[in-house]
Amino acid sequence: MKSTKSSLLLLIPATALMVLFLVVPMLMVLDESFRTYSPGRIGAVAGAPLTTENYSELLLPVYARYFLHTYVLAFCASLIAVTIAFPIAYYIARSASPWVRKTWISALIGLMFLNALVRIYAIQLTFGSIGVVAPLMSFIGVDTNGTLYINWVVIAGLLQYAIPISILILIGAIQSLNPRLIEAALSLGASAFEAHLTITTLLCIRGLISSFLVSMTLGVSAFAIPWILGRGRVLFISNLIYSRFSENANFPSGAAISIVMMVLSMLLIFVLSKLATKFDRT
Repeated sequence: MKSTKSSLLLLIPATALMVLFLVVPMLMVLDESFRTYSPGRIGAVAGAPLTTENYSELLLPVYARYFLHTYVLAFCASLIAVTIAFPIAYYIARSASPWVRKTWISALIGLMFLNALVRIYAIQLTFGSIGVVAPLMSFIGVDTNGTLYINWVVIAGLLQYAIPISILILIGAIQSLNPRLIEAALSLGASAFEAHLTITTLLCIRGLISSFLVSMTLGVSAFAIPWILGRGRVLFISNLIYSRFSENANFPSGAAISIVMMVLSMLLIFVLSKLATKFDRT
């Protein structure tokens, strides 16, 4: 009984900090999203009645571009990142010697701490319209100023974050597997590809979904990557929120967009979690 009370007492500081710095600010954002905005003033109109106009405004077609760019590009980057990260993580977890494994993990962690602007401008100098790859793209007939190419440059920027974190997550998932299951499948006549597809992949489904969700979260919340690499033609929801809060001082609209973005992200997490649970049961 005493240990239970002690555990609860230890949770009080963490709970208080979470309430103070997470729950209360989000409730204030939610309250602000139902307020009325008056052009020419900062924030909402004091004493004005609550309204859902800030949410209904998001149904206009002009906002679809921001949501499509954000979630489609983040989804593509996450899918590519997990596809690339899985075999690399398997090699590090199963095939590499201990010192090689430590070197890989140290390098990946180092990449996570590399300055964000250095990463972004490295992509810009490599794949931009005047980058070192531009002559090759022009030679094969790719328009470096086209929307499709700019979208892929933004995805390349997202991959700089998504691939290292996906590898680190998947290493732990793969190391927790029993290698004898693969050996048993091989002894029963399955090919190496079939054994990895039906055993390794399925048993790592939670790790795959976790790495996908983390990559998706990084992609959806990206701000500087679309701002710089998108050249003003690819803007994410984060850029729109920044514009509403900082440039237009339209706090209610920015708050409504923030809440919608959070709800969509939570819905995505819920769907993928249910999918992972379904795979575990099968």
